Amino acid sequence: MSLRQFEYALAVAAEGSVTAAAELLQVAQPSMSQQIRNLERDLGVTLFARTPAGLVPTAVGRAFLKEAEVAVNAARRARATARAGADDLVGELVVAAQLGFGTRQLPGALSVLRRRFPRLEVTVFEESSSAELDRLCRRGALGLALMAACERSPADAHRLGEEEFVVVLGAGHRQLAADRVELRELEGEPWVRFDRDSALDGVLLEVSRNNGLTPATVSRVSQTATAVRWAAHGLGVTLVPASAVPRGYEHLARPVFPAVSQPVIAVVRSDAGPAATALLELLRQETWDNSASFRWSGAGAGELDDEVAAVNAAEQLVLGRDRSFH
Repeated sequence: MSLRQFEYALAVAAEGSVTAAAELLQVAQPSMSQQIRNLERDLGVTLFARTPAGLVPTAVGRAFLKEAEVAVNAARRARATARAGADDLVGELVVAAQLGFGTRQLPGALSVLRRRFPRLEVTVFEESSSAELDRLCRRGALGLALMAACERSPADAHRLGEEEFVVVLGAGHRQLAADRVELRELEGEPWVRFDRDSALDGVLLEVSRNNGLTPATVSRVSQTATAVRWAAHGLGVTLVPASAVPRGYEHLARPVFPAVSQPVIAVVRSDAGPAATALLELLRQETWDNSASFRWSGAGAGELDDEVAAVNAAEQLVLGRDRSFH
């Protein structure tokens, strides 16, 4: 038996015929048919039932194909890891983040990743709907996702820390005098809110129920940066993850009481390759408990220099672990 025979059998199961599978893998149909027959002879079982509708895996075939898929995926990861060790990792890594999550942490981690794997194509997007993000994870469409909750097994989910939420106020707002804003003091305030199916709007609704608030909606937006800027101009207050506050607006942000936070979970695909594994390790090195590190007085050039230095230090750490990914 060989991995190539396993790949052929998986293709036949997916396509329902040897001809279609041969076209998919770009091999000669007679050769694939012979390899499937040889595989069944070596195993001593019938993997596929020949029906008018095409080839259908038997009960034994389905059990075999499940293990064959594990073996083929492991072999692909091994090949990718070997190529990564030669700085030759190519392909695409798809990363998604729940809206507002990782706004400060992702750029630095991805910068190091791209330096480590210059030929890797990284696609990153924010998803406002937690349900859609979870669906994409279950489909295996994402290499790595940042989210507050998931239905994946613990082996695929890695808790990075907590994302604290803050309220952003307009310049001159009376609550700016406080180090922490009591939520009940915001009753009657107009709110800049997020789209109705957004996970962030869900957070505000839960906070409102728990604290006896009735948020009056003055506008709805799709991006955290827009919400912060509109709040800063006095249109209304808004509630966002601390890391999502753009630089230059930190002085208008305050933590709230009772505190509002959500866990940050990195969900990796079960067959994740070295790029997703490396990104996960880089994200582990980032600061996620923003309540301890966020500077409400604002970020100046010195802090930006510190951030660049931290990115460079993280890169050196990853490069020092170069051989740990293969």
